[in-house]
Amino acid sequence: MSQKVAVLGTGKIGEALLSGMIRGGWTPADLLVTARRPERAEELRARHGVTPVTNTEAAKAADTLILTVKPQDMGTLLDELAPHVPADRLVISGAAGIPTSFFEERLGTGTPVVRVMTNTPALVDEAMSVISAGTHATADHLATAEEIFGAVGKTLRVPESQQDACTALSGSGPAYFFYLVEAMTDAGILLGLPRDKAHELIVQSAIGAAVMLRDSGEHPVKLRENVTSPAGTTINAIRELENHGVRAALIAALEAARDRSRALATGKKD
Repeated sequence: MSQKVAVLGTGKIGEALLSGMIRGGWTPADLLVTARRPERAEELRARHGVTPVTNTEAAKAADTLILTVKPQDMGTLLDELAPHVPADRLVISGAAGIPTSFFEERLGTGTPVVRVMTNTPALVDEAMSVISAGTHATADHLATAEEIFGAVGKTLRVPESQQDACTALSGSGPAYFFYLVEAMTDAGILLGLPRDKAHELIVQSAIGAAVMLRDSGEHPVKLRENVTSPAGTTINAIRELENHGVRAALIAALEAARDRSRALATGKKD
């Protein structure tokens, strides 16, 4: 790849993105990183061969800036970057809840901004990254974002108005599955299985179900019905899930996550 890309505030997701890009053919010499702690920056250099720089140096040197700091730190970072970011520099935000207008108001007029919500499966190259264009971002800018985040999983373009919903579904989504596995493991122990065996049974079932959902083209209702025989074990379990309002609880949980994503855009901390 010929352009220089800088990842600012390189934590776990930022590092996963760097390593994915390198596996995808990006040259480490073209990848710049910033980190709050000097020892973290040197760790990234040693591990990946990338170049640690300051935020100001990144703004001046890189063709694309990927901002991965926490939402509450984004305003301070933009104040530092603004005097040094040319109007043609592509800025990609990975901060939950913050709209592209927040960046456009603080950077030079006409600066292209792309908003991306990815998730932690980026660590294993199975991320779902949702991409939205700001006012000045072109199709080429979106394609650049897709090329970068495609190195660690799948990408999907959506209007920015749908970003909060996507954050609730896929940004936070892995946590819901981990929570479900945790609960099912506890149930397995209650039913008399050792923890390690219960865990292995559930994880492999989850992987198999996910692959079937991805590859079969069947609606999840159809796939569930294929497992649910009349008067059998599965329908009895489903009845209890419905009796306990699990479906309604999931909907309420996702609405709460969406609302929190919206609140982050206003700067609310709690």
